[in-house]
Formats: sequence, C-alpha cells, structure tokens
Amino acid sequence: MNRSAPLVVVMGVSGSGKSTVGAALAQRLGVPFADADDLHPAANIAKMTAGHALDDTDRGPWLEAIGTWLADHDGRGGVMSCSALKRSYRSVLHRHAPRTEFIHLAGSREVIARRQASRPGHFMPASLLDSQFAILEPLAPEEHGVEVDVDQSVDAMVDEAAAYVAGR
Repeated sequence: MNRSAPLVVVMGVSGSGKSTVGAALAQRLGVPFADADDLHPAANIAKMTAGHALDDTDRGPWLEAIGTWLADHDGRGGVMSCSALKRSYRSVLHRHAPRTEFIHLAGSREVIARRQASRPGHFMPASLLDSQFAILEPLAPEEHGVEVDVDQSVDAMVDEAAAYVAGR
C-alpha cells in the first residue's frame, strides 16, 4: 500500500472546471480519476435535468458512493471531481478517507457562468448555478485543502493544484 500517493477531491460549483482539472491532475500525478457525476443515481440526474436543485436527502447516497470510491483508492491514490459544496458533505468524504485533500476551484459567479455556458449538453442546467453558490461553504482552516482561482488557464490551475499536493 502506497500511503504517499495523493488522494484528492477537486471541488467547486458546476462549471468551475472540476472534471477537466481533476482528470489533468490525476494524469499528472499518475493516479486514477473518477467524476462524481458518474455516481449520481438516475433520480438525481432526472431531478437536475428538470431544473430542480438536489437537497441533502438526494445527496446522501451519492456522497456515500463517493466516499466508498475514495476509501477504495486510499492505498494507491486517486483524484475525484465532486462539488462537495458544504462542510458536512466534505465531512462524509473525510469519514471514509481521512487523508483526502481538497482543491477548491473558486471564482466569481460571472466567471463561472461564462465557463458553464461553454459546455453544452451537461445535465446540470445553468439555472441551478445560483442554488450552488447559495449553499457553497468555503474550505475551513481545519480542512485540508487549497483554493485555486478558476480565472486562469487549465494548465495554470493544474500546476497550482499539483504544487499544493506535492507540498503536503
């Protein structure tokens, strides 16, 4: 078991670049990547597609599935892209895999909305962006992580995230 292999959640609101940055970071670190969107139950996807925000009850089983993936990858490392907007959600993930580090892709609503508009066909409609910003709780000092500004190139975001992980 390689406990030095990084275990990372790339988090942020819809459109922040979690999947793109997460996949590139995983490739750079040489660890597996997974997108939490792929772990949503069909009912969650249908609800979001219809323009309705998920509530904590909807997110419960999804967070447990993400936590299980993290725990399963604790030995060999991995990167998961996941909104993880509330501290309580991150606590669920940490309960499963305590050494998880968080990379919060952060930016203004205007910058995120511009980014989100450039990705047609995603099941999360732009109309739900306000609901995500409403529940977003930034990383607390006791949480292991760093904030990365999304108003820069993907390469620059990955460089910043990889430097943080390397320094941990």
